[in-house]
Amino acid sequence: MRLQFKRSKSLVFIASLLVGGCGSINLWPFGDDSRTASAPRAPENATEYRCDGNKSLYVRYLDGGKTAWVIFPDRQVSLEKVSTESGSRYSNGIAVLDVDGAAVSLTDGSLISYQNCKAVIAVGKQ
Repeated sequence: MRLQFKRSKSLVFIASLLVGGCGSINLWPFGDDSRTASAPRAPENATEYRCDGNKSLYVRYLDGGKTAWVIFPDRQVSLEKVSTESGSRYSNGIAVLDVDGAAVSLTDGSLISYQNCKAVIAVGKQ
């Protein structure tokens, strides 16, 4: 019985060494996935805007500028162009995106407001 206890203790020790060493093994077959997980990618053909209060959003224009697709970190909203006297305005009846050159502002109901948003110029794209 004492021999069986020593053998079990040895097996537990060896198993703990093997399991501890498995943390450095990468089984993902497509290269190092840690780089892609930590670097967020901008949506294709969208402009990034940085706003007051450290907020940001992306806007993609579709249908020749008739539709603005607003992309938040947690959701997306499609807005249709509406008539205005100056600049451009897009709305879905609740959310309103005002575009004035390279600046935008967005309100979505009474609780969500993105003000003084400026287009971010990507490095290497000037």
